[in-house]
Amino acid sequence: MFDWLFARKHKGVFVLRIEDTDTERSSDEMTQGILEAMQWLGLTWDEGPFMQSAGFEGHRSAARGLLESGHAYHCFCPPDLLEQKRKEAAAQKTDFKYDRTCLRLSPDEVKRRLAAGERAAVRFKVPDSPVTFNDAVVGEVTISNEMIEDFVLLRSNGQPTYHVSVVVDDIDMRITHVIRGGDHISNTPKQILLYRALGAPIPAFAHIPLILGPDKTRLSKRHGATSVIAYKDQGILPEAMINFLTLLGWSPGNDQELFETDELIKAFSLEGISRANAVFNPDKLAWFNAQYIARLPYEKLLQHLKPEYIKAGLWRDSLEMEESPWFRAVVDLYRPRAKVLTDFPKLSRMFLIDHVEHDQAAVDKFLKDDTVKGYMRTMADRLEALPEFTHDSLETAVRGLSEELGVKAGVLMNPARVAITGQAVAPGLFDVMILLGREKTVTRLRLV
Repeated sequence: MFDWLFARKHKGVFVLRIEDTDTERSSDEMTQGILEAMQWLGLTWDEGPFMQSAGFEGHRSAARGLLESGHAYHCFCPPDLLEQKRKEAAAQKTDFKYDRTCLRLSPDEVKRRLAAGERAAVRFKVPDSPVTFNDAVVGEVTISNEMIEDFVLLRSNGQPTYHVSVVVDDIDMRITHVIRGGDHISNTPKQILLYRALGAPIPAFAHIPLILGPDKTRLSKRHGATSVIAYKDQGILPEAMINFLTLLGWSPGNDQELFETDELIKAFSLEGISRANAVFNPDKLAWFNAQYIARLPYEKLLQHLKPEYIKAGLWRDSLEMEESPWFRAVVDLYRPRAKVLTDFPKLSRMFLIDHVEHDQAAVDKFLKDDTVKGYMRTMADRLEALPEFTHDSLETAVRGLSEELGVKAGVLMNPARVAITGQAVAPGLFDVMILLGREKTVTRLRLV
């Protein structure tokens, strides 16, 4: 998202590349999940999507070029031997680093082994000098060459690795800025060495904070973390998700929290990105969502609500045609009460069905007494006879009846609410009556 904001801010080109070099962890389903999530959030791309695996031949060609230029060498060490050395290093509590066994092989020995059909990986030969780069978020970073092992460019089966694929694709796609998670900062020195060896310009790097769970460890499924689309299914608005996520790792430099997307684009800068990791707070996301539900223009909110009402089996086409003014009033009635989109069909259900679905606990509390049931039928008669069915006339009639019966207004209003909505808690009683209409209101009061 930061890449997208940055590209839009500077009127650049946002490139979507699916990095699927790890074939065991890549699938069409995962790719579709990425595309669907980005489309839901409105993160439109200008070029792509490109599948990195489609460029493997170019990646191999680049690796062969590095062999010819002396920047890389063949490695015949079998994987099981390397794994044994890793375990030995771990047992000695030291970091494993390839010992350059195969770099010491003579050119004739390499040719002989290759001609004999031995499989070999291709490793990059790390120079003896340190790597220094200026990160737009972290600042100047210097990594000693002793900290970088001769990393693999091509596996022994000929498959390119992440490093060579990323760098070759960045060069081909003319990438100028790479904005990515802070966990990638250890990859950057290796990739800078590849840019140099390939004679290509080095893009600007910005490593952004990670998202942590409430316990300050990396966000994972144990924290309830889920896919982006799952938040859509939970009733989160894309505008709220964008606003929330942006402020997890970036600050506008003032106290503003709510942004339209165009405002975010205008305000965004790499300088505003935090160095500290951010904590994902579900309650804060819910707050953002409630704010956007309250602020979003009705026509835009309706686009998000319609699928929710369809899923709930409550939609009818007349709600956006002849019944549109009435349905808009229903939606506006629940805006202050809704935290997620799925709240709307759940809370407003009683307006869209013919019968009342009573909560038994509410009935037991307010509608068990026969005297109270008699009050409801009397109220129905009074409301049916009203010349006008307005908020003022309804309130006057109900409060007048309570005085006449010698009871508090709540003795009538609480059971009336249960009779009409089925629930003990609902929006203002008279607002509900008006939206429900005289006929349904009177009918429901008489059916207790």
